[in-house]
Amino acid sequence: MDDNTLKRDRDPGGSRDDPGQSSTPKTLTHPISPPRKKRRVPAHAATDEEDEDLRPSSTQPRPPTEVSHTRQSSAAAAAAAQPNNNKERKNTFIRSPFQLTKISDLSESHNRDTVSLGDILGDPLIRECWSFNYLHDVDFTLRAFDEDVRGLVGVHVVHGFWKRDDPRRVGLETAASQHKNVTLHAAYLPEMFGTHHSKMLILFRHDDTAQVVIHTANMIVRDWRNMTQAVWRSPLLPILTNAGAAASNSSPGDERHRPGSGAKFKVDLLSYLGTYDKYRRGTCTSLIEELRKYDFGEVRGALVASVPGRFRVDDEEDDEVTETKWGWAAMRQALREVPLRVSSDGEKKPEVVVQISSIATLGPTDGWLRGTFFRALSGGKRKTRDRQRPREPEFKVVFPTPDEIRRSLDGYGSGGSIHTKIQSPQQAKQLLYLRPMFCHWANDAEGGQKIAKDVPIKDAGRKRAAPHIKTYIRYSDPDPDKAEIDWALVTSANLSKQAWGDSVKKSGTGSSNKGEMRVSSYEIGVLVWPGLFAEGAVMRATFMADEVPEEKEDENAERTVVALRVPYSLPLQGYAKDEVPWVATAEYTEPDWMGEVWKDD
Repeated sequence: MDDNTLKRDRDPGGSRDDPGQSSTPKTLTHPISPPRKKRRVPAHAATDEEDEDLRPSSTQPRPPTEVSHTRQSSAAAAAAAQPNNNKERKNTFIRSPFQLTKISDLSESHNRDTVSLGDILGDPLIRECWSFNYLHDVDFTLRAFDEDVRGLVGVHVVHGFWKRDDPRRVGLETAASQHKNVTLHAAYLPEMFGTHHSKMLILFRHDDTAQVVIHTANMIVRDWRNMTQAVWRSPLLPILTNAGAAASNSSPGDERHRPGSGAKFKVDLLSYLGTYDKYRRGTCTSLIEELRKYDFGEVRGALVASVPGRFRVDDEEDDEVTETKWGWAAMRQALREVPLRVSSDGEKKPEVVVQISSIATLGPTDGWLRGTFFRALSGGKRKTRDRQRPREPEFKVVFPTPDEIRRSLDGYGSGGSIHTKIQSPQQAKQLLYLRPMFCHWANDAEGGQKIAKDVPIKDAGRKRAAPHIKTYIRYSDPDPDKAEIDWALVTSANLSKQAWGDSVKKSGTGSSNKGEMRVSSYEIGVLVWPGLFAEGAVMRATFMADEVPEEKEDENAERTVVALRVPYSLPLQGYAKDEVPWVATAEYTEPDWMGEVWKDD
């Protein structure tokens, strides 16, 4: 291995077991040659390697409200970061609202400030858990709970296998039948090509608090072991007081329900959950009623979600900021609250980096990509007359090549979780307009565009951990030494019309954009920006840690600096003109680092 330090030697056939095989799509069990020399472990049996993925990290994540001197968690920041005229003002540094997950086969130095599934679910005070996801391994999930309570926690599994004869549903039902405390809920999908792709945990605790966790991993061993993933955790939410209840239950048109506020987050989350009941009564009714009791006032972030259906879309100027929107319309709505900065020299073009693990068929032209999706991502808060208007952003798409998959910790085995296609004529046309935007996941590709020798490299420590994470980040200054960020989104949503919604189908005539958009899938994510945490705050990319490095502190005297943990190294390395993305349905005869090839069955 050439970049990140392996924690231990690996048996090439070592940890490939995926206990949730019955609920795993075909590409995740793609044949790899030569065959594995290993002992198969039943789905219910925990191997040492599986247990390690569930153990709390050696570098325990901070509690949601922990404050240390002038360094604070994002949950505690909003109130503490406000200037006090009666006191000497000091620098305030806020830890990243997003965390990366622990990578089993990397050293502790590469796992600083990371989080494991055991960190999230291992607290014995948890009494109830709702798990929303695409793939679920029931036994793996249960092992993450504290051993003294795992048989007592009420576990609700929400999946999208709504057809009763679906083998994946049958597998889930078989697994759940072995545990009296597990209840399955099937989300109905009215759209043919839609999936239940959201990744969220909602936890209720014995201390009368609740927590919302939005992440990017399926609830299976593979995703929590050696794949790069991200997690956003809300602060612990208390039961509403009388005053809090009045604010929380105020009209959705109230000013307190603007994007980024806890009240708007709650409204949008309850609207999202209400969609399940719309299609199948009773799916989330009890969950909605329970969540209404909690105070979301300390949440700092905008919920950006998708649900299947057809939805009215207004002109951008007429878009009501307090109404719950879906897909790209939700992103456009939230970004109207985000101030956009200009680089310090005013010359650098901002960049929006779209980093995903799957790219669907977008069309033979870039009409939807640029005319609908990128246009939505380009928005920001309306400028005052005396502020310089930011330039239009340049878009980059981070996606791994076959060589990066070969060199990843799990070799070709990680490729079954990463998808795009380039074989058909339409897909080949799509590649033509995407290739100029494509950048490597790991910026050390021998065949990629050369990075200037005088440009500093900021190592994220995840070059060999293949990406299942999805992030969308706007850099006001993409210089690796500064890497200042206007906004950042962690989400389950990949680059597809099914996830984000198609273009508006106009109603009537004229130039109006009023009409209807169609969304196929369930998705969920959280958008953050520096202004949520303090007036005048800045957000800066951090690497291999959740806080701003010591040497950066003096540069930002008397400012609030919010760290944002970036999963990829900077600067990005563009594809060379002859490079292509990884395609899971193709065959690769060049061996990976473990000597295996990838065959199409």
